[in-house]
Amino acid sequence: MTIQETDVAIIGAGPVGLFAIFECGMMRLKCHVIDSLDMVGGQCQALYPEKPIYDIPGFPKILAADLIENLKNQAAPFEPVYHLGQQVLSLEKTSNDTWCLETSAGQKIVAKTILIAAGVGAFGPNRPPLEGLEDFEGKSVFYYVKNREDFRGKSLVIAGGGDSAVDWAISLSEIAKKVTVVHRRPKFRAAPESEAQLHRLAQEGIIDLAIPFQLEGLVGENASLQSVILKSLEGELKEIPADILLPFYGLSMNLGPIAHWGLQLNTTHIMVDPKDCSTNVPGIYAIGDIATYPHKLKLILTGFAEAAQAAHAIRAYVHPGEVYHFEYSTTSGVPA
Repeated sequence: MTIQETDVAIIGAGPVGLFAIFECGMMRLKCHVIDSLDMVGGQCQALYPEKPIYDIPGFPKILAADLIENLKNQAAPFEPVYHLGQQVLSLEKTSNDTWCLETSAGQKIVAKTILIAAGVGAFGPNRPPLEGLEDFEGKSVFYYVKNREDFRGKSLVIAGGGDSAVDWAISLSEIAKKVTVVHRRPKFRAAPESEAQLHRLAQEGIIDLAIPFQLEGLVGENASLQSVILKSLEGELKEIPADILLPFYGLSMNLGPIAHWGLQLNTTHIMVDPKDCSTNVPGIYAIGDIATYPHKLKLILTGFAEAAQAAHAIRAYVHPGEVYHFEYSTTSGVPA
């Protein structure tokens, strides 16, 4: 078995992991990147490539897939080595103070440092407890929107009160025949402007709000949905004609083998020092949604800043005592 060596092994090829390649490259650090998905981009690419993102600096609006393509192109000059469709199974410290990773595909990588950018770890949808739900999944019940056009002219029921439910309700209302949003309380957990826009569309009759209701049952046959039954807190039942149900109740998170690496954890997150994103284990760093510290904002742009902080700290760790003269990218350019 060939053992590959690198300065940094990045676990996770989502947007934050991809930007970490660029930041490490600017520090002249070589990266190998491991991800369990068979593509780069993480949730942005696998779950909602056509979802618009509004809080990326310099882009008033950018689709998730386009953001990933830009980040991949930005990282390309540093020639990262991707190990996709495989999971890190084991991590061991070597005798010469490096780390040896072994993946599910049998790859062995020896790295001077580890940078965990695994987002929420292994992820899957939180499914509503509805009888017969699995009969409709993948045909008229979907947990992600991969192709917006699939829902053109359809009657949609969208369940949930977070950003995904609100953002997709607004977006899909442009092409759907009808959109009904189901939420169990009047207040949504979405960005204030998005919530305000949702209520404006409801006032204009473009979107129906079923509040406070929750999902109670599905009506249909042969995997074809006909209607969704809702139930109020008082027990009132309401039946909504629907071709498609989109339950957006978030993702279930599983750290997998990472949970057994001796890292200080806060439930399903890794505790880090916010000044450099270091963990309690020297040589291991964590950034993005998987990393936590007091008062952290879970935003992509926060992860981007953490990638820069971690890259500078990793360079000092890999080259101890070496004086580094920092220059802005406008001065240094992109190193060859």
